Amino acid sequence: MINLKETVIGIELGSTRIKAVLLSRDHEVLAQGDHTWENSLINGVWTYSLEEVREGLQDCFRNLKNEVRKKYDITLNTTGAIGISAMMHGYLPFDENDRQLCEFRTWRNTMTGQAADKLSELFDFNIPQRWSIAHLYQAILNKEPHVGNIAYINTLAGYVHYVLSGERVMGIGEASGMFPIDSEKLCYDEEMVRKFNELTGLDLLKMLPEIRLAGEPAGNLSQKGATYLDPDGDLEAGIPLAPCEGDAGTGMAATNSVRVATGNVSAGTSDFAMIVTEGKLNRHREIDMVTTPAGKAVAMVHCNNCTSDINAWVKLIRDSLSLFGTKVSTNELYTRLFEEALKGDEDCGGLLSYNYYSGEGVTDLNEGRLLFMRKPDAEFNLANFMRTHLYSALATLKIGMDILAEEKVRINKIYGHGGFFKTEGVGQRMLSAAINAPVSVMETAGEGGPYGMALLCAYMLWKQDGETLEDYLDDKVFARAKTSTVMADQQEIEGFNRFINSYVKCLSVEKEAIRKF
Repeated sequence: MINLKETVIGIELGSTRIKAVLLSRDHEVLAQGDHTWENSLINGVWTYSLEEVREGLQDCFRNLKNEVRKKYDITLNTTGAIGISAMMHGYLPFDENDRQLCEFRTWRNTMTGQAADKLSELFDFNIPQRWSIAHLYQAILNKEPHVGNIAYINTLAGYVHYVLSGERVMGIGEASGMFPIDSEKLCYDEEMVRKFNELTGLDLLKMLPEIRLAGEPAGNLSQKGATYLDPDGDLEAGIPLAPCEGDAGTGMAATNSVRVATGNVSAGTSDFAMIVTEGKLNRHREIDMVTTPAGKAVAMVHCNNCTSDINAWVKLIRDSLSLFGTKVSTNELYTRLFEEALKGDEDCGGLLSYNYYSGEGVTDLNEGRLLFMRKPDAEFNLANFMRTHLYSALATLKIGMDILAEEKVRINKIYGHGGFFKTEGVGQRMLSAAINAPVSVMETAGEGGPYGMALLCAYMLWKQDGETLEDYLDDKVFARAKTSTVMADQQEIEGFNRFINSYVKCLSVEKEAIRKF
């Protein structure tokens, strides 16, 4: 038997799956639900329709309800709190009647280079192409008709939170992907807001959501919101909502990486490193400055492309096996192929690949082409082939992490989470070789964003007076967590360095492919 009032629900809208977890007062996962979806490239824009958002959330919640009913013989009709997380950044503009004014432009789009460059110079602060403010300013530069009707802009997490609660608020970590944050005052950077208003004639603060810190209340589930999430009518209104967050913030919570000098690497459809710093860094185009859910400064290396190319090759291998009537489960196939990669040469034996399914900000590419190359005398075997694609998935991340090393950013712990790390020891070893540091993975690493969002709900409900998020996670959640740590050997580190040297030298091939193909 479980007391639903002593549980919390975390939901995350990821790039390929919408996932939900029901967490107990002891921070144990009681049940899960999910829904598979994929973005669409429509008229050159990577997007999801808001109808897909609604249908996906309802299917995910329905699957969560079904698992609760199956395991505990009760109907999931309430909980202590709900929290929404989603892929960070992007652009959702609305008019004063909540009418969507253009398609949802996701993090994957690289169409705002002109705006990002101009704002970066204006603010003396790196503005990535995927940030909401870059999309807004690019729309202004493009003289798009919808701009004159904008009442407010939002992210996907902020939009869903608004639908569920009627509150146009969001967590500070998610807000830091809309507009730069002052981590001392814990608000949008006032001087940068002033400069933007002077540049555009807008009143930006009226267009941005209000900021909430981790642990602060962010509204309650309305009747309309309850029906939106659960059209069966079982879910009760009035449930408290935690401040919504982006997948970067929930990844930090899920890996206990919210304290200064800790960090995590999330690796799935995209990959990104989040390192909590002791203050601002010098401006680098490859490094984004965001915040933890509590508002501490974070250096972020965000790469648009990680496992999509690996998934495509694994599908090809599966299709090849099926020609001979061989059926292998997806988990077993990934596990065997990832383990085979460990047998490959440390520098991949003369093979090279670029996993650019879309544009990539770190290497300054507005589009992507998927390339695989090998030298005539290369050791072309399955182990090197798989190792090459695992290295490729981390290559742009390494470029950014090397900049942080040059900045002498202090890192005491690095945690990995996401699908890239599901095969024990493999993803860890590859990442360790890339960053020349030990990499730890918790037993909860596969839970990822929805688990992290549920922990933020738990913190809001069950923290003691004055208890920080860092202390709550250390003392209440992860004190007895099982963790495995892997450190690559020197040969692997040197091998990855040889691979990345070839990778950087041959980026001109990728650029030429984009230009010609």
